Amino acid sequence: MRASQLFFPTLREVPKEAELISHQLLLRGGFVRSHAAGIYSYLPLGWRVHEKIAQIVREEANSFGGQEMHMPVIVPKELLDETGRSAVPVLFALKDKNKRDFFLGFTHEEVVTDIIRSSVSSWKQMPLYLYQIQTKARDEPRPRGGLIRGREFTMFDGYSFDSNEADLDNIYQANYLAYGRIFDRCGLEYLAVEADPGAIGGSENHEFMLLTAQGEDTVLRCDSCTYAANAERAEVRQPPPPAEGKTQASQALPDWLVTENALREGVTLDTAPRPEAQHGGESILTPETVSTPGAHTIQEVSDLLNLGAERLIKTIICVAGGKPVAVLVRGDRELNLPKFARFIGEKDVELADPGVVTEVTKAPVGFAGPIGLSAGVPIYADNELALDKNYVVGANAPDAHLLNVTPGKDFTVGKWGDIRTAVSGDCCPRCDAGKMSDARGIEVGHIFKLGTKYSKDMNALFQDVAGGKHPIVMGCYGLGVSRTMAAAIEAHHDENGIAWPISIAPYEVAIVVANVKDEAMMAAAKDLYDSLNAKKVDVLLDDREERLGVKFKDMELIGVPIQVIIGKGLVEGVVEVGLRGSRERQQINVKAASVNLVSMVAELKEKLTGNGR
Repeated sequence: MRASQLFFPTLREVPKEAELISHQLLLRGGFVRSHAAGIYSYLPLGWRVHEKIAQIVREEANSFGGQEMHMPVIVPKELLDETGRSAVPVLFALKDKNKRDFFLGFTHEEVVTDIIRSSVSSWKQMPLYLYQIQTKARDEPRPRGGLIRGREFTMFDGYSFDSNEADLDNIYQANYLAYGRIFDRCGLEYLAVEADPGAIGGSENHEFMLLTAQGEDTVLRCDSCTYAANAERAEVRQPPPPAEGKTQASQALPDWLVTENALREGVTLDTAPRPEAQHGGESILTPETVSTPGAHTIQEVSDLLNLGAERLIKTIICVAGGKPVAVLVRGDRELNLPKFARFIGEKDVELADPGVVTEVTKAPVGFAGPIGLSAGVPIYADNELALDKNYVVGANAPDAHLLNVTPGKDFTVGKWGDIRTAVSGDCCPRCDAGKMSDARGIEVGHIFKLGTKYSKDMNALFQDVAGGKHPIVMGCYGLGVSRTMAAAIEAHHDENGIAWPISIAPYEVAIVVANVKDEAMMAAAKDLYDSLNAKKVDVLLDDREERLGVKFKDMELIGVPIQVIIGKGLVEGVVEVGLRGSRERQQINVKAASVNLVSMVAELKEKLTGNGR
């Protein structure tokens, strides 16, 4: 391509609406243009990058038997009604002229299952792996970061159909390995982590995260073993289990409290204050009320009472399955709603609104506690609270808290569990030696073992070898093509612009002509350009009548990996060759330039391996 004919309207100023560096550089480099929040057009440079990523994905999916197809953007509501997903909040809803309800496709599990149930009826027709690379639409409440979180985006969707779990395991592993190769080929350092399945559901699933300080997700990883998980999924090592052979009430208590002399076999616990007891030389104290005027938050209560936040218990009122529940975590911890929802087996869990909080606690927001809640409100507590005593809790009364409250002694916990968000420094849940550290990441891929979740709901059955009928075993595999494009910029840029990995750069080589009015320079540039094109090298000839400095800045901004300058050295039969971001340039004989440049392109592509785990 000749730069004089290429449409790439660059910008010198950083657009005000762009926060992330990838968003800024995509706009400045003329890769995309915005029409509304989260909605973009891809200009020629941007579409070249997009299609190179898509082709890498396509090649890897084809390598283990994938078959490409294309499904509609517009999805009938009836299909999503079958699985209960027509109420997903990010769906774009619309009606046709006959008032029939449709959605814009945000993912295509129902559509592909509808195809399969009408076409696959026997175990002999499986395993089967279908995929598409297609535009998706989600009504994101807060689109941000350009292509990182948009309302319209491009995704790879793979769907597997099997007659048994063993075959699902095989195709899941094939996708896992293929995703690693994809991100290696794209030049991205990635981390595969355990994750929350979200609205898609299923059992085992993994996210592929690009590690970057600008990432919107937090990941935890062990410094001793291979365990890694999204913060929404990361486990926290359990405290020792309670002693066996006790009453149901006693089983919920920590070991040290179960063995207190004050507790006897068969004693029913209640929430009344109990006499002081001893544990390890320290007193288990009797609760007392303290005035905390205007102290609504953990920080305000900590400051007022001169106590660390770890000495407080957060009592969080949630609504689970339409009913209020109380959830307890230590004051310096955060409740993990997805983990809590999985723990209690409810899909619909959210924080209660102020009206519900007041109804349950009979107090303003900020003074909730586990003692004296409305009858019938179950209490769930994080395991960590069982390891200590004499906490501070809300008094369920305005401007008041309770001191010296011990779980299990002063109130009954209905169920203990791992429900808090894991943090850096926590012990690894999978090995004895490891500690967890955190990092920020951008999710660029997500794979799921769906099992029979969708096939049961949609009656997609197959007949086995014995003639019995069973739901088809499914998996789904998503990869954000447009998001990977933005993530690559987050990972590869400098103060001058984008530094694309060569495999996904819009052009591999840029030939910059110092003086386009010099006939010898232009002739040499054209000969090299034609030779590289003939050898299947993506080459951009900058033949614009611009100052040499402007051309350099533009090539740095759009991130062409190899740059050739044809200038005064041509008199001596040489051209200058340099890599994007390097000040070092080597002189190459103009007659050997084509062969050398082909070798350089191949060498740079070979280096794009082994970036993740």
